[in-house]
Amino acid sequence: MLFNSGKFLIFFPIVTLIYFILPKKIRQYWLLIASWYFYMCWNAGYIVLILYSTVITYISGLLIEKNKLKKKFIVAGSFILNLAVLFYFKYFNFGLGMLTKLLAYIHVSVNVPQFDVILPVGISFFTFQALSYTVDVYRGDIYAEKNFFKYALFVSFFPQLVAGPIERSKNLLKQISEPKTFDYDRTRDGILLMLWGYFLKMVLADRIAIFVDTVYGDVSVYSGYYIALATILFAFQIYCDFAGYSIIAMGTARIIGIQLMDNFESPYFATSVAEFWRRWHISLTSWFRDYLYIPLGGNKKGKIRKYANEMIVFLASGLWHGASVSFVIWGGLNGLYQVAGEILQPFKSKLVKMLHIDKESIGHKFICTFITFILVDFTWIFFRADSTGASFYTIKMMAVNNPWVLFDGSIYKCGLDQKNYWLMICGILLLLIVDFLKSRKIVIRKIVAKQHVALRWLIIDMAIIVLLILGIWGSTYDAVNFIYFQF
Repeated sequence: MLFNSGKFLIFFPIVTLIYFILPKKIRQYWLLIASWYFYMCWNAGYIVLILYSTVITYISGLLIEKNKLKKKFIVAGSFILNLAVLFYFKYFNFGLGMLTKLLAYIHVSVNVPQFDVILPVGISFFTFQALSYTVDVYRGDIYAEKNFFKYALFVSFFPQLVAGPIERSKNLLKQISEPKTFDYDRTRDGILLMLWGYFLKMVLADRIAIFVDTVYGDVSVYSGYYIALATILFAFQIYCDFAGYSIIAMGTARIIGIQLMDNFESPYFATSVAEFWRRWHISLTSWFRDYLYIPLGGNKKGKIRKYANEMIVFLASGLWHGASVSFVIWGGLNGLYQVAGEILQPFKSKLVKMLHIDKESIGHKFICTFITFILVDFTWIFFRADSTGASFYTIKMMAVNNPWVLFDGSIYKCGLDQKNYWLMICGILLLLIVDFLKSRKIVIRKIVAKQHVALRWLIIDMAIIVLLILGIWGSTYDAVNFIYFQF
């Protein structure tokens, strides 16, 4: 069931209304039933996977508290059992393919069959969320949850079930245990969040996708500046798509009375790649920091070990996103950027001091932000292209020098007519303005909330009208999956 579908717009109000009517003691059971139904709308059989992960990690938490001396083995067992399922569905064919290529390299021919394995929606997200609970109990950060159904709701809470944010047990479990009463201000805030998320997805991401898909669908025809523009636009497409989902999830949870973490903090205003990754997909970045980087030793075992740990984290992040060499390259490039940035930092600081450059000046920050965007945007080619070979071919075709296509009307033949193209550009500018204000701690939603009630609801009504008129939807255009559903 997609957030941007009519089914969800019926499902969510019904779930919310019944939730607040029910006594507080049984609300968590209703939410659990609703969450399982929500997931089963994709494939009813895959509910077994959530139950499997839930049962394994629930039992692991209880055993860790009862068997302090064997808790390392229990954690290891929990990880092995959960990651084995994740590996089968997500990496089995990829592993077989890599094995075949490796054997072929040493002139050993093996006919390895390919298995038709369909990747369950959101399996990486709920698996990582469940595993984080096991580690939190092991570290003593939380007590093991005794109520199975309460814990099951933590793993499968429907707003963030299939694409995050990946919540921590210390935050979400506590809130599940303390149901809130209906609150008008919280509901209004949640609705405003949802409307902004829908704008990012339906008006921007899905519109940008038409242009990007047209160009990347045939880079031999749409070469040079077409690809450069499409790559820049893809940076905004994936941001609007993923942030749109996260914000809708935050809004739906807020109405119910649960505060989810903010997954994005104006990432394209970052002045370094390291800062970009502190602002982008925060729940996953912090997950890898807390549950992989720090256990590997973090920065406490010398610089060489630190750089190696950072590369391991980014390569793992790339592999988490998809079973493809191109995703590993994408992660590796971002890791190299961060390591290179740290190595070169003393030289950059000396250069800035020698040239008497004010680090806080607008000009300096703009240049750093621009360079960071270009570096990050280049890596998106490996994320977007269909394969590793297609990625390098795209880069090759981008070298074609045809700047005139930006000015002779050719770009209006890439799936979007002139009106929709400039509507897209205006939408991106609005996004940048909102993100810039957010980076300055100015939240538009809070400004709207302070207005007179009539003006507030006029703004909400106008926002709904804009979504209906400008959104990419209707009988001729199916509701589009969120990009991160495939991970």
